Amino acid sequence: MSDPSLAPLASGHSPSSSARRAAPRSRTRQETIKEEGSRGIPRVGAKNPRTMLEEDAEGLVGGREPNSRPGRGGGLWAAAMEPVRWVRMLCRELGATFVAGVVLVHGFSHGFAGSFFRVASDYYWKDVQRVQPATVQFLSVFFYVPWVLKPLWGVLTDVFPVRGYRRRPYFLFSGMLGTASAATLAMVTALPVSSAVFCFVGISTAVAMADVTIDACIAKNSIDKPALAPDMQSLCAFSSSLGALIGYATSGMFVHHLGAQGALGVMALPHATVVFLGFFIYELKTYQHNVKEKVLNKVSGSVKGMIRTIKYPVVWKPSLYMFLSMALSISTHEGQFYWYTNKTPPNPGFSQEFVGLVHAVGAVASMVGVLIYHKCLKDYPFRSLLFYAQLLYGVSGALDLTFVLRWNLALGIPDAAFVTLEECVTRVVGRVRLMPMMVLSAKLCPPGAEGTFFALLMCIDSLGMLAAKAGGAGALRALRVTRTDFGRLWLAMLLRSALRFATIAAISLVPTADQTDVLVPRELLRPPAAADDEERLQLAMLTSHTDDD
Repeated sequence: MSDPSLAPLASGHSPSSSARRAAPRSRTRQETIKEEGSRGIPRVGAKNPRTMLEEDAEGLVGGREPNSRPGRGGGLWAAAMEPVRWVRMLCRELGATFVAGVVLVHGFSHGFAGSFFRVASDYYWKDVQRVQPATVQFLSVFFYVPWVLKPLWGVLTDVFPVRGYRRRPYFLFSGMLGTASAATLAMVTALPVSSAVFCFVGISTAVAMADVTIDACIAKNSIDKPALAPDMQSLCAFSSSLGALIGYATSGMFVHHLGAQGALGVMALPHATVVFLGFFIYELKTYQHNVKEKVLNKVSGSVKGMIRTIKYPVVWKPSLYMFLSMALSISTHEGQFYWYTNKTPPNPGFSQEFVGLVHAVGAVASMVGVLIYHKCLKDYPFRSLLFYAQLLYGVSGALDLTFVLRWNLALGIPDAAFVTLEECVTRVVGRVRLMPMMVLSAKLCPPGAEGTFFALLMCIDSLGMLAAKAGGAGALRALRVTRTDFGRLWLAMLLRSALRFATIAAISLVPTADQTDVLVPRELLRPPAAADDEERLQLAMLTSHTDDD
């Protein structure tokens, strides 16, 4: 790709410095527009604010300031400063506190804690609790229950303010819950399986509640500024991938030196930062009368609004596709983990540090997937992009099958090299597949109930993941994959790959619209007349405030 900074100047030649000094000061373009607008003079070829926002966003993401000449500066410096300019643009358009909240929740709480949780919890169940892989796969279903309940958290954050605040209290509660749960797992020895499951569910609930709270603001901004919807999802994905990289890179080391149980105590730190976010994030306090009656009316209105919205084909069809895409990709992760960490030949017998390292490389690959989507794929229609992404997702499953069958050794590829290659391909393809689905979900939310409805869509996705976990547990148990017997593990991998390809048959459920189009039906674009203007103003202030004000 060519660097925008190397493009020729649109005006041909720059005026000399002496000419600039001699020329009298002329009005800027913004001053002329402002004067003409105040006098009611229509401008020929005037652009609407959305078009100007799209051009500014594309200019910043492309490595230049809006309305600046692309020839300034070196290409290497422009490329190095591109992420900084992009974040500055998002802070200006969406609010610095909003951007900081996204980074803390998706980067530290979700990305770092999620990746650390994955490695440390796997070793915890294998080495501390010593349960079978099919049992761990089944217990992981309970960890997804809080994500299935995201509509409940959405209703709480939308219509149940606490002392006049709708966001801060839920950040505080989720942070304290996650901190207490992680500390209990780390400090209590000989913890019963049921109590350990309860603590893991507490951690999952804390992450889900913080996630839905910040997602309400993301969905609101996706409706108000649709041109920046892909950028907001890219910010979430970049933050999550960077946090996951740090979590994976350090998880093996902590498990090796502190043990699986001691390493879980590190997870209290990300949740403590969510408590800090509860005090830090900008939010106006609202004062209401007849709170109970208003809450009941708003809950009823939110539920009716969700039911009314989900009935539209443009909403339920892509929602069904996203569910099928998640559910049919059954999870066999625990069986694979027990197999490649088993020290008995001919199993790979990977060490704790190497497992964390491979996942860290996968996190980098996930960031590459975000970059590929952001730079090359965000302008493609939903259906075309998801079709090819799902096709590649099915092909990537064949790499796992090749590894389990040990065909890589027949090809002369060492286990370490092949599993790293497999992790990279799977992460890149998985991220490219997930990104348009997240943008699509944000686009389907009606104004006035963004948090609740986005949580409903994420709940549908979580139900799909839960079904995938349960299906994988059933497959591992039916094929009698245990802690020491992996003879039929390859059959589970083959079934998973076949189901991924089968999902392509439902691609017609996805709209053919572009990712910047408005998908919400026109009659739902107006918030309900009974909506509280003060609360809408409060959310706007929350998501639009900048620290420069």
